[in-house]
This record gives sequence, C-alpha cells and structure tokens, in this order.
Amino acid sequence: MITTMRIAGTIKHSLVNGPGIRFVVFFQGCIHHCKGCQNMDTWDPDGGESIEPDELIEMIRNTKHLDGVTLSGGDPFMQAQSAAYVAKACHDMGLSVWCYTGYTYEEIMEGKAPEGAVELLGETDVLVDGRFEIDLKSEECLYRGSTNQRLIDTKESIAKEYVCDWRQTD
Repeated sequence: MITTMRIAGTIKHSLVNGPGIRFVVFFQGCIHHCKGCQNMDTWDPDGGESIEPDELIEMIRNTKHLDGVTLSGGDPFMQAQSAAYVAKACHDMGLSVWCYTGYTYEEIMEGKAPEGAVELLGETDVLVDGRFEIDLKSEECLYRGSTNQRLIDTKESIAKEYVCDWRQTD
C-alpha cells in the first residue's frame, strides 16, 4: 500500500501541459539531470513536500472544469507506483492522463525504468518521452521541450506493440 509520495507542487488549471484545461502534478525526484532543465528544483528526491496519494486525488476531484491531468516533474516514473495509483483514479474520474518522463518508451518496456513503470505506462494516455536536449529546443514543439521528445499514444502503442504517435483530434 502506498502511503506517501513527494511532489514539488501542483497547478490547478494549465493550458500548456497537454490539450485542454489540465491539473498538473510536479513529482519530486529525477536522475536524468538534463542540461537546461526548467525544473531543476525537482531533481532532489527528498525535496518538495510529502503528500498522501488520496489527498492529491481529492485535490484533483475537487478542481472544476478539468479535461485531464498531467504528471510531470522531476520524473513521475521515479515514483511510478504512486503515479500509477493517481493516474488510475484520474481515469476513474473520466480525465485523460498525460505523463512526461526522461525515460524513453523503449526503456520503460525493457525494464530499464523503476519498479511500477509498466503499470504507470498502462495508466497513461499520452507519454511525452525522452530526455530534454537543449540543443534540440524549438518553439515549434507542441507540448514538448525538444524535438527528440515524442508524443506517444500509449494505449495504441501497447496494443500494437510498436510506438504510435499521438495525433490531436479536435
């Protein structure tokens, strides 16, 4: 049973971390240490604040006008089991779940990410994967920081057993 997790903070209504109005959770802890990272304060796994997953879920449940939830960081995959628990609850509320990670989809599927990573992947609708590469930064990147990062339709990728790009439909 997951009793606590560490987060750097939340944003109740974001328009830049995925489509629509999104509740963003910034998880604490990251081993990737990407040059030019905009969230360096989230790297320390002991930083931020401790919170019970159910308390975070209630915060999300009590926030009106949401289209989805975005798990960012740090790296949510550093606390994959907690993040998966929160993501499942968000799906139960009818919200889409996006997840940002420095791991690639392939690294997650090959077991090179922390315990619970595949479970979190299964509770993610869109995965923004790969380390931020400052030399590949572009203003043209929709919902991502650098051109090497991919927007992956996770459910379709798992079903087809190869990476499928997410395509915005609206």
